[in-house]
Amino acid sequence: MPTALLNIFVRKNMKTVEMIAVVMRIGSFSVVSWLGSHSPFLIIWVVNTIDAVGLSWCAILKKDMAYTLLNVFWMIIGVIGILRAVGVF
Repeated sequence: MPTALLNIFVRKNMKTVEMIAVVMRIGSFSVVSWLGSHSPFLIIWVVNTIDAVGLSWCAILKKDMAYTLLNVFWMIIGVIGILRAVGVF
């Protein structure tokens, strides 16, 4: 039931969800570009993974396989980045 309610919310606000996620991605990559090795990588990877979840959700609801694949890939890379940032790898 909660997923159905979230799907309704995302469908009604899809353009906003996508815009927020894209701005998050631009912001996180900008921080890495500006700060380089001094970037807060854990925060960057968390932000990147959250925006990938939002963009994946929208792509899945739109039945857009290309963007679903791209953003699910970024979710996987984000989880790996988070694990590396906390020292698991």
